Amino acid sequence: MGFRKDFLWGGATAANQCEGGYNEGGRGLANVDVVPNGPDRAKIIAGHKKMFDFDDKHHFPAKVGIDMYHRYKEDIALFGEMGFKTYRLSIAWTRIFPNGDETEPNEEGLQFYEDLFNECHKYGIEPLVTITHFDCPMHLIKEYGGWRNRKMVTFYERLCRAIFNRYKGLVKYWLTFNEINMILHAPFMGAGLYFEEGEDEEQVKYQSAHHELVSSALATKIAHEVDPNNQVGCMLASGSYYPYTCRPEDVWESRKTDRESYFFIDVQSRGEYPAYFLKDLERRGIEIEMENGDKEILKENTVDFISFSYYSSRVATSDPELLKQTQGNIFASVENPYLESSEWGWQIDPLGLRITLNDIYDRYQKPLFIVENGLGAIDHPDENGYVEDDYRIDYLAKHIQAMKDAVEIDGVDLMGYTSWGCIDLVSAGSGEMKKRYGFIYVDLDNEGNGTLARSKKKSFDWYKKVIASNGEDLSNN
Repeated sequence: MGFRKDFLWGGATAANQCEGGYNEGGRGLANVDVVPNGPDRAKIIAGHKKMFDFDDKHHFPAKVGIDMYHRYKEDIALFGEMGFKTYRLSIAWTRIFPNGDETEPNEEGLQFYEDLFNECHKYGIEPLVTITHFDCPMHLIKEYGGWRNRKMVTFYERLCRAIFNRYKGLVKYWLTFNEINMILHAPFMGAGLYFEEGEDEEQVKYQSAHHELVSSALATKIAHEVDPNNQVGCMLASGSYYPYTCRPEDVWESRKTDRESYFFIDVQSRGEYPAYFLKDLERRGIEIEMENGDKEILKENTVDFISFSYYSSRVATSDPELLKQTQGNIFASVENPYLESSEWGWQIDPLGLRITLNDIYDRYQKPLFIVENGLGAIDHPDENGYVEDDYRIDYLAKHIQAMKDAVEIDGVDLMGYTSWGCIDLVSAGSGEMKKRYGFIYVDLDNEGNGTLARSKKKSFDWYKKVIASNGEDLSNN
């Protein structure tokens, strides 16, 4: 019993939250670079405030990230010391195609990731690579309007061909789009969508989503053609919705709300738009333009596995009087009175991870991969940078036990687990550094001050033990 012998333990980061080096190595400007921290961040992420370049009124944390662009060897050595079997990272699109519409890739960018992947293999770490983790070249946003434009499919296909061919034999696990459902909730960050006044935002979002879904299917097709050993997954921001009460209306509301995200995976995993989704679009007067062959591309190129992030469960109600909202992960949710919350208002629910695993596996019957899970918290290091983060260990231990129950008791087919932000990085939601997830502390504050020195937290040695025991030893001693 327990996890499979080849279970892929590791950690996860995203290029835009850790690399920095935004203007080095021939890299172009991306949407994720020009999203500042502070009060304007939410409006910019949502596509409601225009920020297409840097200004002198805001701090842009992605410019430096945690400087992994220059320090990746040091960081991967620490991952190797923990015993990582896999490291989930993302490719910055603008390192490979600085503007996004070039016909030839940037050699310096290609070489950077080749060196990084070789560094991973030096420690026996299998790269798990997200092709697009919210990155969209700013040139494609200014010239084409981001993912609203069908031409994006061609540009994305060109990116995929370049990286699949270059990294054949170095990378075999791929994810097409990070948290693809975030296009509905953070459209500028998720898909480079900025909305002009009076524009039909829902029409634009769902048309853009179709372009991403076609692109995802094409990526799967190309990956399998280039190397039959490639395994391609989709990626969902997940967390099952509970009904607030046992009123049938609340139960139905929770089902409907889950479907708002599941339709993406229905297409990527089953190969066609589900009937409930098409009827919903019809009622709302939204028409998705499809080209000849789109349906066949979707049907014939479904993903090999399904990956997802899980931080908390959510609650739905049909009663507007009960809408006391939490702060969780850009998605608002009704507050669950039975759960504790993190310092950022995200409700902590380990059993919810087991429920979510079962919901997704029952729905699709494809191998699953948890590629993000973790606790964002304020850490207080001592003079040596050591953090006694028992709260993080407690959170992770309970969630790993829940996923173990899903495997052992429920029979869920689970490939691996990569905790989010295995090294402290810039928060995607808030743009803060003080919201820390890592096993490794990085000396950097919200304003970009600090030495960037790395130091191990207590959770570093704890996770090393978890991996060495294949999840059998979760004790904190």
